[in-house]
Amino acid sequence: MRASIKLPISVFAVLVALKAGAIPPAEAQHAHHESTRDTSETRTPAQRYATDAPLRDGMARIHSALDELRHYEMGHMPQALAIEQVAAIQSAIDTLFATCKLEPEADAALHGLLVPLISAVQAFKRSPEDLGTIASMRQAVADYARLFDDSPSRYVPGADSDPSH
Repeated sequence: MRASIKLPISVFAVLVALKAGAIPPAEAQHAHHESTRDTSETRTPAQRYATDAPLRDGMARIHSALDELRHYEMGHMPQALAIEQVAAIQSAIDTLFATCKLEPEADAALHGLLVPLISAVQAFKRSPEDLGTIASMRQAVADYARLFDDSPSRYVPGADSDPSH
């Protein structure tokens, strides 16, 4: 008889990334929760990668939740609501893995963004009082607009909602 183990897609993706060496184990548990990728190593394509509707929707959901988490970072949001926002990010990631269909090179670039994002989400779940995990989530997706052809300036750093509210 064969046993079946069901893992959420995002957990599977992290395990694959760990196995492939994309996230070295020591860096995956770094105490300061810094991004595990070096942005200088992220290759800028000659032309930004095309996106599909699931990618655009998923990234919009991720960025919306990250915008909302600014309130938590400033002490204006209860931890329970911050946990809900991070759950929304996790849900968007899971949906991306299930529905996003990209060309292989674009898919690899997307995984380069999502693997550190998943790591930061998991770190937040372990320690929601550590605000550095939210900064790590933002850092993980910071190159999205540079790599992917989405709506112009939708995710350009500094173009998100006013952080003072």
